[in-house]
Amino acid sequence: MEINNNEVAILTEAIPYLREFKDKTIVVKYGGNAMLNDELKNKVLQDIVFLQSAGMRPVVVHGGGPEITRMLAQAGKKSQFVSGLRVTDAESVGIAEMALVGKINTDLVARLNTLGGQAVGLNGKDAKLIQAKKHLADVYENGEVNLVDIGYVGNVDKINTGLINTLLDAGFIPVIAPTGVGEAGETYNINADSVAGEIAGALKAEKLLVLTDVKGIYSDYRDEDSFISTLSFEKAQELIIRGKIDGGMIPKVRACITALSGGAKKTHIIDGREEHTILMEIFSDDGVGTEVVK
Repeated sequence: MEINNNEVAILTEAIPYLREFKDKTIVVKYGGNAMLNDELKNKVLQDIVFLQSAGMRPVVVHGGGPEITRMLAQAGKKSQFVSGLRVTDAESVGIAEMALVGKINTDLVARLNTLGGQAVGLNGKDAKLIQAKKHLADVYENGEVNLVDIGYVGNVDKINTGLINTLLDAGFIPVIAPTGVGEAGETYNINADSVAGEIAGALKAEKLLVLTDVKGIYSDYRDEDSFISTLSFEKAQELIIRGKIDGGMIPKVRACITALSGGAKKTHIIDGREEHTILMEIFSDDGVGTEVVK
């Protein structure tokens, strides 16, 4: 196999980053089209195995909304949303748990191990990994904000970092499904971006990388020329307030803010549709996505 000058330059550029991030915790929030396309899925997971092989401590938090929707439909249940959150009754949360824990989590763990990693699947009930409280949705009616009970939808109350660090110290990749456990042992479905932000902050991670289906953040999401490569914590909040960040990007930006507030060093929003964006963001001078910093 011949290596050309461009490939040598890429490897040389990566050297200082390999030194800097050795033994550092990197949280990857995995979702979007990168989970739906089988070829892309393996490319992303290869990147995560590379991080471990290079001496880093990767943690994976995954979503699974489309699979939940599909399994609910199979059970004859229609998905309903309030303020962007899925209404989740007792039957629905059981189906969501089957989709997230029983199907997606086990598939990702198997793929990572096949690719040469050492992955372990986790969910919120494991050693009370993700302790949760009920989330009440904000609904605006007649100029007033009403709090609405939408079932078994939760907010993170506490993360058991001891379990995660024990696995990382032993050389494993924790792969975490975004379910939480309540005080009575009940299951809560939690937004995966939110869980990733909370975990990255609790672990004081070196980086949180959030995979999405766009290049990164734009000062105006309707204008591709308004791409922002680096964004401050305060500016990100301002763009949300001004309505410049919209839809599904809001929870991703809020996850970055949560992670930074909790003690994570840097956060990144990157395009999971492109191959090896995790490696390009971490190991190159320019990066490929939007870096959100404190």
